[in-house]
Amino acid sequence: MQKSVSILGIIIFLSLLACSSQTTPNQETEKKQPNILFAISDDQSFPYTSIYGDKTTITPNFDAIAKRGVLFNNAFVAAPQCSPSRAAILTGRNIWQLEEAGTHGSYFPKKHPVFTDVLEANGYALGYTGKPWGPGNYKDAGWKRNPVGPEYNAIKLESVPYTGIRNTNYSANFNAFLDKKAASQPFFFWYGASEPHRVFEKGSGLKEGKKLADVNVPDFLPDDAEVRGDILDYSVEIEWFDKHLGEILAHIEAAGELDNTIVVITADNGMAFPYAKANLQEYGTHVPLAIAGPTVKGGRVVNDLVATIDLAPTFLELSNTPTYQGITGRSLVNILQSEKQNLVDESRQMVLTGRERHTHARPNNFGYPARAIRTQDFLFIKNLKPDRWPAGDPAIEFPTNHQLPKGFKAMNQGYHDIDACPSKTHLLEQAELADYLELAVGKRPAEQLFDIKNDPGCTKNLANDPSFAATLKKLDVQLVSALTEQGDPRMLGTGDVFESYPRFGGMREFAGFKERGAYNPVFQAKIKD
Repeated sequence: MQKSVSILGIIIFLSLLACSSQTTPNQETEKKQPNILFAISDDQSFPYTSIYGDKTTITPNFDAIAKRGVLFNNAFVAAPQCSPSRAAILTGRNIWQLEEAGTHGSYFPKKHPVFTDVLEANGYALGYTGKPWGPGNYKDAGWKRNPVGPEYNAIKLESVPYTGIRNTNYSANFNAFLDKKAASQPFFFWYGASEPHRVFEKGSGLKEGKKLADVNVPDFLPDDAEVRGDILDYSVEIEWFDKHLGEILAHIEAAGELDNTIVVITADNGMAFPYAKANLQEYGTHVPLAIAGPTVKGGRVVNDLVATIDLAPTFLELSNTPTYQGITGRSLVNILQSEKQNLVDESRQMVLTGRERHTHARPNNFGYPARAIRTQDFLFIKNLKPDRWPAGDPAIEFPTNHQLPKGFKAMNQGYHDIDACPSKTHLLEQAELADYLELAVGKRPAEQLFDIKNDPGCTKNLANDPSFAATLKKLDVQLVSALTEQGDPRMLGTGDVFESYPRFGGMREFAGFKERGAYNPVFQAKIKD
């Protein structure tokens, strides 16, 4: 699979360069509203593409777009979980501004406008394949369709190379969308791969000819064969995402639209490994990002701190469509149209991230609220309920003859905010890995400070180091000030409203409130129109 993907990437890359070199500012295509292809993988951390230097994850199509356009080294999601992160992308707002949509697997209130509706109202054809906004309940919140747009998922593959890979034929479904829309109509299309979301077929990386010795193991995971193999399997699924991206780009080129299409490639949150996904540490929120297309000054690498909530205003500006009230993100157009590299916009001094409930992992369906500020040098995290287990409560011991109640998920292993996977099991079963397990699941202090340049794995908390006291105080003030200005209920004394929001995913046998799809009556809240 690697060889065929690489050849396809070279073809796409050469065609992109050809299209770019043949286009002049006076051509009619420059006057058209640009198409927008938005490609988003599911659970991919920043380092894992070949252009970022990873040796085991070969992504020729991502690389080609990055070389043609702008490669961002410091892009961050709003939340380290899929549905709140995707809601933030669609609205251009942070999760604490989105009520139910700011937590995982709840409602998406219709009152919050999304950029896709604005594009459609201004002449764009909309469509998506794969995973849109979700998981969660949009229908009972007043939406007639997913907030992303109309679905194109009918075409399936007869077979896939490995279990865990979805049989959705992403590229063929995109082609069906192209065939259906009017030829003169600009489009916004959301390609949302389900990969590299768990589960992976164990050993698939080795079957692809990948080498354990080449794996980039983060400092927060043990560097051994079990973890290396798990990361290789993860890389295989990223390459599947990239393969279909290449095929979609080829369809756009065949339609004669490649030189008038803005291509944006990113992920919804970090890798599904312990201490990554569902954590505000670096590997939970730091994601890849590449953008290319008409008016984008390409061939550049940018280190500005940017956020995926910046994409909504970027799409609206690039398409010359009106904006709407309440967007918190800032358009990236000034960066995309600059000729500078490294640091372009000096006003971008920080990004904010946050999390609330992920899975049903604690009694009363409680979450693990936390907020963070990331600068060029530091990551400061406020854990707002440090008495709770950050990855969910430990396993509960039941009698050997215990029967799982109907409708409830299994309670084995515990720490359910970490996806079940070989790496998690490895940490739980090997006593000599206790330090790694503690980092992933142990209770955390109210404040954490990490020196990102020297400790990208976030393994050493500097919050109690006197030499960093001034830095911690400064970041704390900046974070609280920004959150208060944005109306975060956690800063305004009403933060427990997040504990009330329904969860529509699976529930477990934890004590207290556990009714699926219902508001916790202890906290008064209801969905608002």
